[in-house]
Amino acid sequence: MNFFKSLFNGKKEPINSYADFWEWFEKHENKFYKVLKNDGDIQSEFFHKLGPKLTELKEGFWYLAGMFDDDTAELILTADGITKNIVFTEELVAAAPKMKHWKITALKQPSNISKYSLEMNGHVFSEDTLFFYSNDHPHLPDEIDITITHEDFSEATKNNVVNGVYLTLDNFLGELNTVTTIDNIHIINTKDATKELVPIRKLKDFLIWREKEFIEKYKGLRHDTENDSYAGLEAFLENGLPLFAVVNTDVLNWDSKASHPWIAVLEIKYDGKNTNGMPDEKTYQLLSEIEDKIVTELKDADGYINIGRQTADSSREVYFACIEFRKPSKVLYNIQQEYQNSIKIDFDIYKDKYWQSFDRFIVN
Repeated sequence: MNFFKSLFNGKKEPINSYADFWEWFEKHENKFYKVLKNDGDIQSEFFHKLGPKLTELKEGFWYLAGMFDDDTAELILTADGITKNIVFTEELVAAAPKMKHWKITALKQPSNISKYSLEMNGHVFSEDTLFFYSNDHPHLPDEIDITITHEDFSEATKNNVVNGVYLTLDNFLGELNTVTTIDNIHIINTKDATKELVPIRKLKDFLIWREKEFIEKYKGLRHDTENDSYAGLEAFLENGLPLFAVVNTDVLNWDSKASHPWIAVLEIKYDGKNTNGMPDEKTYQLLSEIEDKIVTELKDADGYINIGRQTADSSREVYFACIEFRKPSKVLYNIQQEYQNSIKIDFDIYKDKYWQSFDRFIVN
């Protein structure tokens, strides 16, 4: 009898959609609330149950939780700064039901730096210890490149200080703003600064000003690829295997690249051991089918430019320059899921305003 009882008590609750996840959460939310409210064992009684359910839905969800006020618990779902996961975090939170004792938040939100202080591994991160200045590049006028200083930075403390700075930025600027408004961050010791130091509390206003300039400059700008020229490039890898690439040479010389600052890269792995790293005919047809589906979804008129592709060493990479990152994240993830039983697919999305990733394809 105990055997049958355990079978029924162990009934699984599969999580295949946002609705499934929130249905599961609502069944347990009162227990989770009490754990937070009463300062219980959050790891074992909440996070160890929450984590696997989120992973079952999709990998890439992270979380924080605590009491928002005396009667409300807050669950913050975060992408941990990974661009391609942001849209799914936002969608999951948007699908959350109203719950009396819960506040569900997408991504780490901005806070007042004057009221924020983080101590980690003996280092303090606050408006008293952090300063910044902007690095200007005449040949890259739209690049937002900043240097942040901390007096404890050294080779020995590098990892701890860098982690502390990024955590502080996420909490001060908000996770989304940190990812989308800053192109490059350099962290150095305060004594090594080469420009006048600006208090970190002024960083938010600086970024708002720069972002406004950028949006006004490139608003609505598109590139029509219909009559563009393409080039086939050949080379050899260090291991002797051939590399073939097809790239849009016209768009690589476009003077408004910064209008499409997000680079999406789809990587498809296949078995090319017997074909010198190249796809056989059947695989080639599958690769073409996948690429055609993506191009149908990501059109240049909508702000998604197919830069080209590279094939070598049992791998094909397909490149897009995009005006934003949310739609490409969903399109490429859906392609990955659709073909998961046929071929290995991965993808990444990152910011590169001047498409420096593709400099290797520009022939002088």
